Amino acid sequence: MRKVTTYLLVFALTWAMHTFSLAQQATISGQVVDAQDGNPLPGATVRAGEYRGTTTNTGGQFSLSSISEQVQYLDISYVGYEKLRLPISTLSANPVVRLSRSIFTADEVVVNATRTNDHSGLAYTNVSAQTLEKQNLGQDIPVLLNFTPSLVSTSDAGAGVGYTGIRIRGTDATRINVTINGIPYNDAESQGVFWVNMPDFASSVSSIQIQRGVGTSTNGAGAFGATVNVSTNEFRKEPYAELSNSFGSFATRRHTVKAGTGLLNNKFTVDARLSQVVSDGFIDRAESNLQSYYLSGGYFGKKSFVRLNVFSGKEVTYQSWYGTPESRLKGDREGMLAYIDRNGLNNRDAQNLLNSDSRTYNFYTYENEVDDYKQDHYQLVSSHTLSKNLTFNLNGFVVRGKGFYEQFRDEDDLETYGIQPLVLGDQTLATSDLIRRRWLDNFFYGTTFSFDYTNFKKLTANIGGGWNTYDGDHFGEVIWARNAGNSNIRQRYYYNQGIKKDFNLYAKVYYQLTEKLNAFGDVQVRSVRHTVSGNDNQQRQHDFDQPFTFFNPKAGLNYQLSERSTAYVSYSIGNREPNRDDFTEAAADIVPKAETLRDLEAGFRTQTNRLAFSANYYFMDYRNQLVLTGQVNDVGNSIRVNVPKSYRMGLELEAGVALNNRWKWNVNATFSQNKIANFTEYVVDYDEGGYQEINHGKTDISFSPALIVGSQLLYTPVKNVELALLTKYVGKQYLDNTSSADRALDAYLTNDLRLIWTLTPTWAKQISLTALVNNVLDETYASNGYTYGYIYGGRIQENFYYPQAGRNFLLGLTLKF
Repeated sequence: MRKVTTYLLVFALTWAMHTFSLAQQATISGQVVDAQDGNPLPGATVRAGEYRGTTTNTGGQFSLSSISEQVQYLDISYVGYEKLRLPISTLSANPVVRLSRSIFTADEVVVNATRTNDHSGLAYTNVSAQTLEKQNLGQDIPVLLNFTPSLVSTSDAGAGVGYTGIRIRGTDATRINVTINGIPYNDAESQGVFWVNMPDFASSVSSIQIQRGVGTSTNGAGAFGATVNVSTNEFRKEPYAELSNSFGSFATRRHTVKAGTGLLNNKFTVDARLSQVVSDGFIDRAESNLQSYYLSGGYFGKKSFVRLNVFSGKEVTYQSWYGTPESRLKGDREGMLAYIDRNGLNNRDAQNLLNSDSRTYNFYTYENEVDDYKQDHYQLVSSHTLSKNLTFNLNGFVVRGKGFYEQFRDEDDLETYGIQPLVLGDQTLATSDLIRRRWLDNFFYGTTFSFDYTNFKKLTANIGGGWNTYDGDHFGEVIWARNAGNSNIRQRYYYNQGIKKDFNLYAKVYYQLTEKLNAFGDVQVRSVRHTVSGNDNQQRQHDFDQPFTFFNPKAGLNYQLSERSTAYVSYSIGNREPNRDDFTEAAADIVPKAETLRDLEAGFRTQTNRLAFSANYYFMDYRNQLVLTGQVNDVGNSIRVNVPKSYRMGLELEAGVALNNRWKWNVNATFSQNKIANFTEYVVDYDEGGYQEINHGKTDISFSPALIVGSQLLYTPVKNVELALLTKYVGKQYLDNTSSADRALDAYLTNDLRLIWTLTPTWAKQISLTALVNNVLDETYASNGYTYGYIYGGRIQENFYYPQAGRNFLLGLTLKF
């Protein structure tokens, strides 16, 4: 069944290339100009229906031929101008469309410098608020983006609430740059993204752009797999109120209230949201209690726009980080007993392993084994029209984060915590049961800016950059011990501080070389300095101060083959510094180096009335990529090591087709090879000491499936009712870089069913009822895992998996006023 469905989806992409519209009418040609001075607006977007669109030439002129009779409206937009929707039936021959410049569109102007378009030669996907809203029933943003190209989402708790993550083109979250309104969001030290700190943030998002590969220059962490550019509130002229509630499996509940004033005194707007998301999780005890708010106030002057965004997320999640041992997942009692013996599990943990459900097992049993963290964001974003040709955007931000994760520890060595052994008569107690908290207390602050220029002819340019500083304290406390010895209340047993400063400048140019050929150039200089001092949780002293300076050039060409088809090519270079852990966990003789990526992208796009199709080839050539090799440091922790050469090469196909008036199909597929040129595995040898080295030659990069397919088949049986079959296929993924079949995640295929029923009563703007059945065929699969091996009386390999929920459901009701 899995193979059949996959072949059908791939066939659909090929078949869609040959699908053409049947109902047609005459060509619509016209010109888009500035309403004030009548000058043409080159690069304006003109759309006729879901799949047809074009941009105006240097004279502001456009032409769309053979438009379906069923298309009723022409949508025209240009950054910084009010959008227009014109009934096609009312258009005269060769109409002149006049767009008015408006400060009320400044929200999209603010993020424009860090976003890309069809003239860049880069691969990207835009996700609208309407698309997110269809799927938003409380699950995190990675799950809502699951059906975009080349993306795989994961969930520790198994049901999409709590700790979730994404990989794009096989790269993990530490290599995916995320910005909110152009402001960096990645954790500065780990470079990862913790979506759990932003519960229900999708309810405040106006759009998301995912740029795959190096992408265009942006602020914050280096992009080695993708850039996720998030924009929040857009201008809403009329007051509104929304109430959303959803309920579902695993006691999942989401409650959201949104409201906005609309435009006050022709100058002000205020938007607000309050949310709570709770869930028991699919995994045992993997509860989540998530709370958040979003408050935004905007001022719109004649030439200036200022918006203050204040938002916060508070999460308390029961830990489900450990994963499930392979023997437990397979119900292998003999294997579990061997695992218990190898790892010295006590009776409580042994019984938990033996008696838990195979798919919902959670290693942790202590009642308050939680992650408790709060993160507050303050953003001041502004846009100022200096002249018709030049706009200046200036933003400032502060992020305050503080929290801990709590752990119960059996018979831990007291000396590890700075506690002297307890002497009772002739007995010395050197160990104790205890409860510890590991804290993170940080500030992240800085500014971003850009100058946006257009001559309304052939040239568009952006010059911008940003500066930020991260100041993070890491420390641990013992809050209880059975044998407390000479300890104090909240005994602090380690403390270290990290300071990271990041500065970048970039310049981007779009230039129309000929009527059909557009060139894109982008140069960025980024300077990073990372300092860490103090001791860590294993009493190791750290003292490093590491600067980096990177030069990241990019260039692309876009050629208009015909009115409906374009081809493009781009070449980019990106550089990225190692994570904090790459330095703090490094072995004494291994110094991590910065990574370099050379990214070639080439593609083709075409469209008809009923079809939009694109194909994108990429070759991502890495130098010094940091990967796990099996090597460990002096305390036995795994470390990442630079490998000289590795690459990712793939073909991304996307198609959207209107099969008829009731059926639509959006489908994408990524075929890829992800290889390390010559991989050597290091296996710790506890029998003889040192390592056993195994050369595997060319191998697959871990967590990089060769095939990813996403499909959304939409059916509208009657007006205001939409049925959807959502299908995701993810190919086999290896847990490490050895291409070993016994250390892998099996391929999986999931199918979700979604029903949306929209009503428009007289007493409300809209009522939406949503029913979502996830994994309707009850596929048994794991989306993530890890592995490690060693030699101790023979080769031992420990595999762990994160099982995902079987069939489950969510029901939602939204009222809009």
